[in-house]
Amino acid sequence: MKEKKDKRKIITWLWVLALSPLGLLFLALLLVGLFAPIPSFEELENPKSNLATELISEEGIVLSTYHIENRSYVRFDELSPCLVDALISTEDIRFYKHSGIDFKSLARVGVKTFLLGNVRSGGGGSTLTQQLAKSLFPRDTTQLNFPGAKTMRLGVAKLKEWITAVKLERNYTKEEILSMYLNSVFFGSNAYGIRAASLTFFAKHPS
Repeated sequence: MKEKKDKRKIITWLWVLALSPLGLLFLALLLVGLFAPIPSFEELENPKSNLATELISEEGIVLSTYHIENRSYVRFDELSPCLVDALISTEDIRFYKHSGIDFKSLARVGVKTFLLGNVRSGGGGSTLTQQLAKSLFPRDTTQLNFPGAKTMRLGVAKLKEWITAVKLERNYTKEEILSMYLNSVFFGSNAYGIRAASLTFFAKHPS
């Protein structure tokens, strides 16, 4: 009887240890969701994109643009399938399988980076949707001067991005998220979004 009780205690504690990280994560998400400023659905439906004003000829040719950010919008059906496949294969291989958070990637990062200390091969745990959330709603960059402030801020920022990513997944299709992502990314050389980048670097349309 005593052996059975001891065995049950061990099994119970193993379950507690296994589930406690999930419990802490849920609690953290709840607290951030309640007290941190998360973008509303209205803000998600109308994200600020700073599109360039285009001067178009009678033949439909873009003659010039007026902009703070050199950015022009492109729809998903205007994107090359090879471009979409390349983006997913390099940035988020399980993009079509998750709902904003890729727990497999998080587990890999946790084991390789934090447990094994192998930062280089740990890779990133952010999904395309999380990267879109970060791009649309940039992190707070206010400086805080107290021990652990940087780690705490990073943790809160990540939790906010997770919540925003889940909201984006609930509000948009996968194709809409991909086009929003490619329209929001800064590619360098004053090229904001995939259309401006394609024209700047290759003199071609994203299709």
